[in-house]
Amino acid sequence: MSALTASQIQHRAARGDQGQEALNPRRRFFAHMCCHVGYHFEPKPSRMTLRGPNLMLERPKTPVGNAQDNTDALRERLSTTTEAYGRFVPREFLNLLGIEDIRKVALGQQVERKMTILFADIRDFTSLSESMSPQENFNFLNSYLVQMEPVITAHGGFIDKYIGDAIMALFPDSPDAALRCSLALLERLEEYNAGRQRAGYRPIKIGIGINTGIVILGTVGGAARMDGTVIGDAVNLAARLERLSKGYGVSILVSEYTLYSLDEPSLWLIRFLDRTHVRGKQDTQSVYEVFSGDPEPLREAKARGLKSFEQALAYFHLDDIKSARDQIIAYLATAPDDDAARVYLERCEVPSQGPGRSLTDSASPWREEYSFGQVTLDKAHQNLLADMNALARAVNVGAWDLTPPLLAQIQLAATNDFAIEEQMMREGDYPFLALHVRQHQRFFEYFGELRREIECGEDNCVYLIFRIKRLLTDWLVNHILSADRHYGHYRHGANRKPALP
Repeated sequence: MSALTASQIQHRAARGDQGQEALNPRRRFFAHMCCHVGYHFEPKPSRMTLRGPNLMLERPKTPVGNAQDNTDALRERLSTTTEAYGRFVPREFLNLLGIEDIRKVALGQQVERKMTILFADIRDFTSLSESMSPQENFNFLNSYLVQMEPVITAHGGFIDKYIGDAIMALFPDSPDAALRCSLALLERLEEYNAGRQRAGYRPIKIGIGINTGIVILGTVGGAARMDGTVIGDAVNLAARLERLSKGYGVSILVSEYTLYSLDEPSLWLIRFLDRTHVRGKQDTQSVYEVFSGDPEPLREAKARGLKSFEQALAYFHLDDIKSARDQIIAYLATAPDDDAARVYLERCEVPSQGPGRSLTDSASPWREEYSFGQVTLDKAHQNLLADMNALARAVNVGAWDLTPPLLAQIQLAATNDFAIEEQMMREGDYPFLALHVRQHQRFFEYFGELRREIECGEDNCVYLIFRIKRLLTDWLVNHILSADRHYGHYRHGANRKPALP
């Protein structure tokens, strides 16, 4: 008998042709599975009776071993097929979507999750690749990526996609895991570079950007091509941080969102580095350098000069360029290899390159776009922002007798404001309440540090005003425009009927 494809056998079995071989349920299932993996199935003779007036013919039974061999071969084929698909669509991605079987993936499946996003990119890859043939380019890229991938997996992350020489990885559980991974990536890179140098190649450098936020994971595409993707402002900011790392000559940059989401921020060596705009956004985002992975001499120099460096940046961002330049020069005498400090020194030579902001313009007025649409909460936000601005003005004019009551008022106003938010979220079953509460807790921790500085007699007005600006007013505005706005979308969506497709 000639071989039949699995689809032909399925068709005949379903049709129930007389005089043709009928499949029992077990063999029908086997034929069905063959269709999904392109397996060519040749039915073996089985027991079958043809009845006629005076005729009964019987075919011999199929040896049990042959059927078992076919089943084992199919299982192996299915297993290798699943593994092959997994190289293109990460199993972790499907798990987040709640999909157990890759054949059940459909367009438009999506889920919203808190996620930490890590971008890592090779510095000056374009100039490197220009000196290599196409085959050498791919050999180099793959030799690098095969070193990085296991490190990400070992720290609880997974690679969402490769973008040329860049890696985009996701960490569903903890931003601390992403930071630990970034340090491990730098350590593995050092080992990889040692091998490159032994082979006569020059070492490479990478830059890493990390951000934490709420993103949408899902499937996009068309009838012939589908892909998994991650959408959200959190992704854009992570990519932006990775690009910024090159300009400052640093290895790891993290956002304020990541800093405020860490389980144990005290374990890391972190310093404020800049305020940056993200495309499409008006307000600035604070950017922080993680220098825990720097070579020991540089790491220790940065740690010793942390306050001096941040004072220099305060002068610069509040447009006192001369004081900023003097402070940076003094700092570089103790940390000559600090590339970021040298970048700021160059900016001081061309002041127009810096953002600049005068002391008299240090307040952050309430804007209509900050409104949440809930009167009680909007009023609480306005009161808190007004108290923060009042503290900045008191420090600016040296009215130190006003700072204790203003600090107490900020503590009270923030407690009231955050309590209103959290109660509304509990009543509305907001799924990201825990993330929101964590942000509030971190605010109080950093506010406590600032309060102690003021109460202990810190009298550098510029430094304190910039700390108030960065830790209080900037944080509140970004919290309103990001975390609170997300809750607003959730709240309004829960109260309206779903839109028609």
